[in-house]
Amino acid sequence: MSTYHDEVEIEDFEYDEETETYYYPCPCGDRFEITKEDLSNGEDEATCPSCSLIVKVIYDIEDFMEGEKMPAVSPRGVQIAS
Repeated sequence: MSTYHDEVEIEDFEYDEETETYYYPCPCGDRFEITKEDLSNGEDEATCPSCSLIVKVIYDIEDFMEGEKMPAVSPRGVQIAS
């Protein structure tokens, strides 16, 4: 288990469309970073490339699951062919 410097809402990060990366200022002077791909894979830790600090990113994974198809499940929990 990681020890987090802080927990930060994704809305507080700055987004760079070119690199598809979210950035948040780190106390060391650099920036924490996490990619859109990391978020869509369920990652929730943004790291700073210059120091050992880590922040936990608070976000809704469903907002990052573009184009993902979830299998339909019946009320009994049985997967339905699509």
